[in-house]
Amino acid sequence: SDLAAALRRIDGRGYKAYKDIEGRWQMGAQQGGYVLCVDWVQGDPFASPSRCRVVVPAGTAALPPQLISSRTRRTAVCDFLTRSFGAAVAASGQHVLERTSVLIHADGSVEARFTVALPARGRTVLGQWASSILLQNLPLYVHSGLLYAQQDRRALQAHVECVEDTQALRDQLPALGLVAFVGDGAILPRKSGACDEPMPAGEAVPFRSPDALAATVQLPNRGAVRGLGIRRARLLGCLTLIVGGGFHGKSTLLEAIEAGVYNKAGGEVAGDGRELVATDPTAVKIRAEDGRRVEAVNISPFLSNLPFGKDTTCFQTPDASGSTSQARSANIQEALEAGAATLLVDEDTTATNFMVRDARMLELVSGEREPITPFIVKLPALAARAVSCILVIGGSGQYFDVADTVICMDAYVPSDVTAAA
Repeated sequence: SDLAAALRRIDGRGYKAYKDIEGRWQMGAQQGGYVLCVDWVQGDPFASPSRCRVVVPAGTAALPPQLISSRTRRTAVCDFLTRSFGAAVAASGQHVLERTSVLIHADGSVEARFTVALPARGRTVLGQWASSILLQNLPLYVHSGLLYAQQDRRALQAHVECVEDTQALRDQLPALGLVAFVGDGAILPRKSGACDEPMPAGEAVPFRSPDALAATVQLPNRGAVRGLGIRRARLLGCLTLIVGGGFHGKSTLLEAIEAGVYNKAGGEVAGDGRELVATDPTAVKIRAEDGRRVEAVNISPFLSNLPFGKDTTCFQTPDASGSTSQARSANIQEALEAGAATLLVDEDTTATNFMVRDARMLELVSGEREPITPFIVKLPALAARAVSCILVIGGSGQYFDVADTVICMDAYVPSDVTAAA
């Protein structure tokens, strides 16, 4: 009633009068019994929207203790409530991440953070419209989006268990000697290049690991799960190749592995299809980036003897060239300095002369005239440092000589062709 009175009082005044509603407002039990916090009010209708929070007491939210008994489970519940509370506002994407949009505090209370564009006519307060937003619509969103009693409990339980299984899978990778796992039945293709949602199941080929490369993991909710296990680096080997014809799923598999550092929406919420794809959390996708800035990076393992004696031990440039692999080698060195133990590379997004140089080119341009050390030469050094590499390649067989495993994608079906390679 106090907030309603404040909005009536400022109705028709200048926009800055909205500052009067900053603060905490206790909403009545008939509206869910929560606190509305108006933390910051925009000073102009064309400025960034006002920032608000609602805090729902533990007794009102009524989340079962077992659903929030671990960090992974709390993250999954927060993600579910973010999607539920924001269903009418915006999509949350497929990744389940620790966010600040919805928090579950130690006492079990739930806090949701959001923005509101407070309405105006020109630069005049529309208090009645604001009252409709904050006192009629918002309580409905809180009631339907944040209270456990109003959730699809089966879907919430499935979502939590899915995230918990993926995290457990990722946690088991080191003990299994793997850097990545792709579960049988996974739907890897996306709906489109601009959409992270899965291709409809009727149009996609479910993934199934070849027997020779299959591994089985035990998960807390699903139990035993079979899938493709990609081994981590050993002293004399670190390279897994993904080969195949164009449009047969090579890059699709690598993109799924790349996204495997994140947990995915699952269960009955918005099944991603890649819930059983897990990757070493330090993995980094490496690619050429024409025009990127490089600042104080030691790229001498890959580039030396540059024209005019330019230093590559502390290399910097505002406009790196992908074609000479300066950006590529900077990306690799930056990833290694940050602790990456797995490098993901797709030939389609690399500088060709950084990947390989054939014998005829070496005869024509050699020695001090070629500053680039190809990536293939550095694989033994990476293996010695326990760095694994997963490489998609379709244009050069030189990497067969140094590959530990070769996976061929044929119409989205993988097979082990290591012996043939």
